[in-house]
Amino acid sequence: MDLKRYAKFAAPLLLAGLLAACASLIGPRDVELPQERLQASLERKFPLHQRALGVFEVELSHPRLAVMAENDRVALTIDLGVTPLLARQSWHGSMLISGRLRVDSPRNAIYIADAHVDRFIVDNMDEGKQAQIASVANLLADQVMRDVPLHTFRPEDLRYAGVQFVLTSIDTRPGGLVARLQPAQ
Repeated sequence: MDLKRYAKFAAPLLLAGLLAACASLIGPRDVELPQERLQASLERKFPLHQRALGVFEVELSHPRLAVMAENDRVALTIDLGVTPLLARQSWHGSMLISGRLRVDSPRNAIYIADAHVDRFIVDNMDEGKQAQIASVANLLADQVMRDVPLHTFRPEDLRYAGVQFVLTSIDTRPGGLVARLQPAQ
């Protein structure tokens, strides 16, 4: 009789011990982030309105993300509208920004770092004026990439099998990104 009673209490304790041991054995995880999911996340953050150099009102809209897996970078094409504060005209065009990926673990977010304007085109504007306001494009690219994450993980996204994870690195792959998560220490 005592053996049955012992087995009745030992089984749940053994199961709880096994679960705890399994949780401590969980190692790094890779989470795939398809380009479509990243694109949808970016679209919710735009349009953005900025004032540049104190004299230009700029609207950035319609972001289009491209993953360049072959060189571990991403590119972002953004439509822009530029209106000088002291003029009655405005210009429209687009810019292509590329950069490498950066992880911000405290914010659980992925950003574009070392952003570079690869292409800056303003419709119906001569090349001389485009060159003059190219500095505005570089300023905007730096600010947008610093302030707008490509993806932010929710706290529940970083919890698996009762274990809390932290974002440690990010890599590109054709059609998306792969985030590396480590168990929190």
